[in-house]
Amino acid sequence: MNSSAAGRSSVVVAELGPTNTGKTHRAIERMLEHDTGMMGLPLRLLAREVYDRVTARVGEGRVALMTGEEKRLPPRPDYWICTVEAMPLDRAVDFLAVDEIQLASHRERGHVFTDRLLHARGRKETWFLGADTMRPMVQSLIPHASLKRANRLSQLRYTGRKSLKSLPPRSAVVAFSADRVYELAESLRRLRGGVAVVLGALSPRTRNAQVAMYQAGEVQYLVATDAIGMGLNLDLNHVAFAALSKYDGAEQRELFSDELAQIAGRAGRHLNDGSFGMLNTLPELHPRVVSAIETHRFPAVRSLIWRNSELDFSSPEALLDSLARAPRQGGFVRVERADDFDALKDLSQVPAIRDGLTDRARVELLWQVCQIPDFRKGLFGQHVALLKETFLQLTAGDGVLDASWLARQVSPLDDVSGDIHTLMDRLAAIRIWTYISHRSSWLRDAEDWQERTRHIEDALGDALHERLVERFVQRAARRSARRFVRATTAPAQGASDSPFAKLGLLLGELPGADGGAITEEQFVQRVVDATHEAFEVDALGNISFEAQPLARLVKGSDRRSPQLALAEPEVWTGGARRRLERRLLALARDLMTEAMGGFPAESLTGAGRAPVLRGLAYRLAEGLGIVTQADAREQWGLLDEESKQRLREVGVREGRRFLFVAEALSPHALERRSMLTALFQQRPEPKGVPREPVLEVSALEGRDARAFGYEVLGSVAIRIDIIERLAEALRQPPGVQRAQPLMQELRLDGPTRARVLRELGGVPGGAAVKRRRRRRRGKSPAMAPEASGSKPRQGRDPA
Repeated sequence: MNSSAAGRSSVVVAELGPTNTGKTHRAIERMLEHDTGMMGLPLRLLAREVYDRVTARVGEGRVALMTGEEKRLPPRPDYWICTVEAMPLDRAVDFLAVDEIQLASHRERGHVFTDRLLHARGRKETWFLGADTMRPMVQSLIPHASLKRANRLSQLRYTGRKSLKSLPPRSAVVAFSADRVYELAESLRRLRGGVAVVLGALSPRTRNAQVAMYQAGEVQYLVATDAIGMGLNLDLNHVAFAALSKYDGAEQRELFSDELAQIAGRAGRHLNDGSFGMLNTLPELHPRVVSAIETHRFPAVRSLIWRNSELDFSSPEALLDSLARAPRQGGFVRVERADDFDALKDLSQVPAIRDGLTDRARVELLWQVCQIPDFRKGLFGQHVALLKETFLQLTAGDGVLDASWLARQVSPLDDVSGDIHTLMDRLAAIRIWTYISHRSSWLRDAEDWQERTRHIEDALGDALHERLVERFVQRAARRSARRFVRATTAPAQGASDSPFAKLGLLLGELPGADGGAITEEQFVQRVVDATHEAFEVDALGNISFEAQPLARLVKGSDRRSPQLALAEPEVWTGGARRRLERRLLALARDLMTEAMGGFPAESLTGAGRAPVLRGLAYRLAEGLGIVTQADAREQWGLLDEESKQRLREVGVREGRRFLFVAEALSPHALERRSMLTALFQQRPEPKGVPREPVLEVSALEGRDARAFGYEVLGSVAIRIDIIERLAEALRQPPGVQRAQPLMQELRLDGPTRARVLRELGGVPGGAAVKRRRRRRRGKSPAMAPEASGSKPRQGRDPA
C-alpha cells in the first residue's frame, strides 16, 4: 500500500540536515528493525554501496537490488535497495525511505523525487532524508510529518586557496568535466605519484575499484566530478574546488552555495573534522558563501519539479496532453523538458509508428520504449532512431526483439581495446543494452542477454580501471592492476617470499578481460558479483570460490558471529582485501540465517518491537532457531496474539519440548548449525553433522548435545526433529501405537526405548501404572479406599 491515501496512516519522518550527519546510516538501522523495507537512493553507485552494507548485516538471501541496469532478486526478499526511479512501488513494505529528497527541485529528475514525496509510503513508517532546505516544502505537503534536524557530526572549515602541490594527503580535487578531471589527475600523478579518479559516467565496477584503491591508502589523492557529492562515503580530509561553474544540461552556470556545500561536506567523516577550499587558479570564495557552507544555512526550496503521474494511454495525443498537464497546486513547477517526452513527440509523428498505435497497450509500450535512457548523451536524433527501431521490432512478428539485430548492436561493444575515452563510450552504450535486457518480455532469451551485457560491461569496467591506473598511478605505486599467473616451474631463488608468487598459486590461470591472466581487481569483482550458490563452504568452515580457497570462518564472540580469516591476507592490496571481506561477511550472515531456518532475527529484535517479543526473538536467535519450552514458555505466555501470529508467520512452531523454527530442524540447517557450533567450540569435525538420528552419548565427546541439534534421553542423543515427531505422535491417541513405526526406525534396545517413551510421556509410570492395574481389576482409579468401604492392607501404601 504505497499511495498517498494509504500514507495518511503511516508515520512519516523527515530527517533533514547537512552531509555527514549519519542520516542514511540511521535509516538503514531503522529499516532493519522492520520485517520488510525499501530504500530509494539517487545513484546506482550509492544503491550498490547500501546494498553491500545491508547484505553484510542480514545476508544476500533477504535483500533485493533494483536499478535500471542491475537486478538482484532472491526468491523472497525482505528488503529492497533501489534507485529512486526503479523503486517497485506496487510492493508493499513496512518501512520506506527516500534519500536526497532535495533533488525534487532538480530540473530533469526532480519530478520523480516529487512523486515519491507525494505518494511513496511504507505501511508503518516512511522516512525522507535530505537537505534542510526542504523543510518548508515538506511541512506544506505533509503536515502530519515529524521533522527532525540532523546535525553534522564534525566541523567543516574553509582554508582558502592552495596549489596542487600544497594539498594535504587524503584530499579530493573537484572539477566538472571529464577533460579537466584527467588534466588534474595527470598533474597530481607527476607531483604525488598516483591518484584515483571518480566520474559519474564510470560504471559501478570501475568506480568501486578506484575508490577501493583510494580508501586502502594505495593513493592519497582523488580527482572527481560532483559525483562524489551524493552520499558516497570516502575518508576525505580536504576538498579543493578546481571550478565553480558547470554545464547542467541546458547552460553553463555558477554553482549555488548549497550545491558547493553538498560537495565540500564530503570532507570530514564521522567525528573527524574536514576542510574545503579552492585551487589557487580561482579567486577566493565570497565570505557570505563561506559562512553559509560552514554554518549549513541556505535559502529554502520554494518550488518542486512536477509531472503528472496519472497518464492517459488512450492515444498518443492523450498521453502527450496528460504529460504536459500543468500542476493545479501551488509550489509545483512543471518539468521543462525531458528526453522521454521529446522522444514521444518525435516518434508519435512517424507514420510507421502512428499507424500501429491502435490500442492502449501499444501506446503504453511506446511510452516504455521512450523511457530507455540515453547514457551516451550524444546526438538526440541518434537515440530516437534507436528507439524507433526498437518499437517497430516489438510490434512486428512475435513481439520480441530480433536476436540477430541485437547481436549486431551488442557485439561491437565487446572490445576492451582502446584508450580511456573509447572505453567510456563503449561503457555508456552497453548500459543502454543492459537496461533493455532487463525488460524481460522484450527478449526471447532475456537471461542470456542479461548475462552477456553484464559480462561486456564488467570487462569494459575492468579494462577502464586498468587504463586509469596505467595513466594516473606511477609504476612504483601500481599494485591493484597487477596480473597473476600460476607458476609452472619451481620458483626462483627468493621468489617464494614474493606475495605475487603466492597469489599466483592461489588464483591460478583464470582468463582476464583481454584473454590474459586475470588481475586482482577482476578476480575480486568476480567474487563480489557471485551469487550465494557460487561459494563452497565445508564442515570446517573453509570457503572456496571456483575451486580457489578464499577464506575460513573462525571463532567469534558467539556462534552467530563467526569471524573471517582470508586464506592469504598478505597477498591482497588493501582495497581488494576490504571488498573481499565485506562480500564474505555477507556470505557468513547467510550461513547463520540458514542455520536458523530463515528466521529474521534482525527485524524481530529491533528497537521498535515489544520488549517481550524482542526477548523471545533474541532467545530464538541465540539458540539458532531452537529454544526449550522450559526457557520459552513464560515469555510465550506474555505475548499478545498479534506477536504470536507474527512468529508463526516466520516459521516458529510450538513443539512439545521445544519452541523452534520449523526449517531450523531441516538437514541443511542442522549442517550449518553443527559447523557454526563446532567452530565456536573450536572442535570442528571434518565430516560435519552426524547423519544418524540417534547417537550414543559418548559420541558427543562431552559436548553440548543441544548445540548440535540433539537432545540427550538416557544413554542416547536423539536429533531434535525426531524428538518432536515422536512427541507429536504420542499426543494423538493411541499415542504409543502411532509412534511405533518411528521407534522401529530408530532401532533402540528395549530399556532405551522404554526410557525414551517414558521421557516423552508415552509410557505411564508410578501412580499412573497402578491406576491402570486397578482399571484392569474393575476398580475406579478415582475411588478412595474409604469410599469403597475397604481398608488398606497391612504394610502397603494406600495410594
